[in-house]
Amino acid sequence: MLKKYFYLVLASFLFLVACSQGLDQLDPNRVTTESFYTNAAELTSAVNAIYASVQANNLVAREYWFLQDLRSDDVASGGGQLETARNQLLIGTHDTNNSVMNAVWQTLFRNIHRANVVIDKAAQAKMDDNLKKRLVGEAKFWRAWSYFELVSLWGGVPLYTEFVKTPAGTAPRATADAVYQVIISDLKTAQTDLPVRYEGANAGRVASGAASAMLGKVYMHRSDYASARTELQKVISSGAYKLVDNYLDNFLEETELNAESVIEIGYSKIGDVNWDGDGNGAGNNETTPRSQEYAAIGWRNCIPSDRLINEFETPTRGDAKEDPRYRMSFYFVGDKFNNDKDVLTEGRVQGNTSRVDGTAAKVSWRKYAAMYKTADTYYTSGINMRLMRYSEVLLMAAECEIEAGNLSGAVTLMNQVRSRTSVAMPPYPTTKFPTSTKDQVFAALVHEKSVELGGEWVRNRDLLRWRSQNKLSKEAFAYFQKGKHELLPIPQQEIDNNDKVDQKDQNPGY
Repeated sequence: MLKKYFYLVLASFLFLVACSQGLDQLDPNRVTTESFYTNAAELTSAVNAIYASVQANNLVAREYWFLQDLRSDDVASGGGQLETARNQLLIGTHDTNNSVMNAVWQTLFRNIHRANVVIDKAAQAKMDDNLKKRLVGEAKFWRAWSYFELVSLWGGVPLYTEFVKTPAGTAPRATADAVYQVIISDLKTAQTDLPVRYEGANAGRVASGAASAMLGKVYMHRSDYASARTELQKVISSGAYKLVDNYLDNFLEETELNAESVIEIGYSKIGDVNWDGDGNGAGNNETTPRSQEYAAIGWRNCIPSDRLINEFETPTRGDAKEDPRYRMSFYFVGDKFNNDKDVLTEGRVQGNTSRVDGTAAKVSWRKYAAMYKTADTYYTSGINMRLMRYSEVLLMAAECEIEAGNLSGAVTLMNQVRSRTSVAMPPYPTTKFPTSTKDQVFAALVHEKSVELGGEWVRNRDLLRWRSQNKLSKEAFAYFQKGKHELLPIPQQEIDNNDKVDQKDQNPGY
């Protein structure tokens, strides 16, 4: 009996050893960073994964514009349906665990990780050198864009220029200056290595003009207006972009990737649920819930702020003409929708009212609202999200001209935007907006950016920059605490998971 048990134990031991040895073997079919990135198809796929992360629900499909809008004075709460984490950002009570903020932070670093892998591994790919250079240029653009989002909202952040291979590879907070140096270097490379424009299947990829425009914006945030002016002039003189005649074409599905689009993220009307949260899901739907979140007959979580609504020129406010962008930016009760087959009634619009010229009214966003062609009350759309338009380039360039003392040049650029065929507003100077002094031209610029770019994730960053440069005539937020609300808090999950970031590294006030 003892011999029987001996052989049984011995057999079990040998079996465990064999299993252990088997577990020590690498799966020859497993894809690794060493076995992948070997040819054009694989490197292209890796770059496409960066776009997928940018496109995902945790960024441009949803949380990105919530974070930007709620940190601006372009929006107000649509009502009690606005979730707690979003309302916290709107009223300034957000903390280190805010879920919207954390989703954006995490996915921006996912972009950076994916870009770093492409940049590090491209050398091993056997492929056409020009295509390789272009793909690395795209990766560097998105790394720069992601770091600009981070540094402008959070200040100095952990800086990674190589992809992290182990949990011990985390980085401490770098200074904002160090982060900006990487951004500028990446955008200069992208500017050189990317084509002027893409056609066909590659339409929508970032081009050299996008890199120059982003570089101009970065320099403006560094208060280097001379360098910004040079970069923005490159975009203008390239002839690669122009204002489209119909202002509304910038927000419709049928007129995507038009001549005004500088940076655009693509969506398609494929399915209505199961949005791709982080860009990792193969086969997840390609829609965005923007229309559902903001439209008059949707959830209407955010509505235009009273400040923005009453910023537009109209005869009721003493102006010579109603700015056509007023009606092209917002839906009002009584407007037609669903291919003009339906009329928007008070009962179809839930939530809060606005104050329009002192009168209560329900005003909702028209930009990116799919209800121009549908009456569905639950509708996720395939409308592409435009992250930068040529009109923004012109208005950024106008601010650079103001800083250079070229007031007439700034006015000329602003009037280009106002003279778009479908807008055709009286040129500056106007009775309300004279342009004799630097302060007057700047006031006109602030107005023009509001009515042209309202609800397009520009105002938040302008407020941050103008505040830091002492250009704000008054503070935009009643809740604002100096020394705290200039920056977002470093997410608690970063402090908990990164052994090189400690509570003492947290931004002031949090």
